[in-house]
Amino acid sequence: MSELRRFQADPWFPKTLGMEFGAGRGEPAVSCYFIDGRLFCVAVDGVHGPQVTLWGRELTACAPADLERFLLHADGCGVLDVSYGPRGNPGVNGLGLVLRVQEAGGGVVTRPVMVGRGFADRCTDDWEGAIPECEWRGRPWPLAHNADSSESRSPSGRRRN
Repeated sequence: MSELRRFQADPWFPKTLGMEFGAGRGEPAVSCYFIDGRLFCVAVDGVHGPQVTLWGRELTACAPADLERFLLHADGCGVLDVSYGPRGNPGVNGLGLVLRVQEAGGGVVTRPVMVGRGFADRCTDDWEGAIPECEWRGRPWPLAHNADSSESRSPSGRRRN
């Protein structure tokens, strides 16, 4: 992959540098974020990015409802502690993993966003977590449990307002 562009990633933290990498026609595949020259966050494009897996389960370019079922099953078994951020994105703070979605061919696919261990606490929270603001823009996570509801749900299925 080659570097496609550099940009200021967060208006509130001007020292946060974003870099996009890609192959071929300049389509971004991976976005990396740095503070003081140190990598702290990686976001994988759901269409052009590499496959990211968790215990052999693909996280990139998946149907959001299928991946959410996988996460909730792992949460129910006590293997992961899944939480939802204010914008409804599921993630695992202990792993520094947040799942986002993006438009792809008339539908949506998943795109994993990961932060390092030192930034994992509250990574699903778009207000207090370390993920740059530019990564929160775009399509919100579809509510797989109840598509007609404007409420999000906790991993146990209880509604959260």
